[in-house]
Amino acid sequence: MLKWALIFAVIGLVAGALGFGGIAGGAFGIAKFLFWAAIIIAVVLFLLGVTIFRKVT
Repeated sequence: MLKWALIFAVIGLVAGALGFGGIAGGAFGIAKFLFWAAIIIAVVLFLLGVTIFRKVT
């Protein structure tokens, strides 16, 4: 997911440099959403790994 966030950020940078403001804004919005979604999923999985999955073994 972070890979896609980086791809959309690069697309936003290139589109912004070429003067396509709407596309750049949309790409950066998608990149920001994907970045925060990946961070939230990583934190949830870390907390599950520390609490629940440790008790299973």
